[in-house]
Amino acid sequence: MERTIDFPGGSRVDAHFGGLTVRTDQPVAGGGEGSAASPFETFLASLGTCAGIYVLGFCRQRGISTEGITLSQQMQIDHETGMVTQIRLDIHLPSSFPEKYKAAVIRSAEQCTVKKHLEHPPVLNVTTVTDNVM
Repeated sequence: MERTIDFPGGSRVDAHFGGLTVRTDQPVAGGGEGSAASPFETFLASLGTCAGIYVLGFCRQRGISTEGITLSQQMQIDHETGMVTQIRLDIHLPSSFPEKYKAAVIRSAEQCTVKKHLEHPPVLNVTTVTDNVM
């Protein structure tokens, strides 16, 4: 699937695909308007939301209500490099969540496609293409 990336103004960079648009911006401190999440924050959020969709599917398959279920995500950052060194996802479950499914709901979240791509990252090739505009 191809995505088109464009520059709608300021420090905004948007991705378009399948009739959808993912909008990004830089924080005010980074020269943007803070009108949307930064690309890196969007990447980090994709980990949590991807795990969340697997938790949602797990619960739906078993007829378990998702009321009171949330996920929280914390990152450890190497202050010298600024790189994220560890990401922790906690699945917060209400006391009514069946005990027998607690380990299984963790396993379902670990099936996240984004997580699996980080474990086996694709090769990223960056090239230039000169378009003939007439």
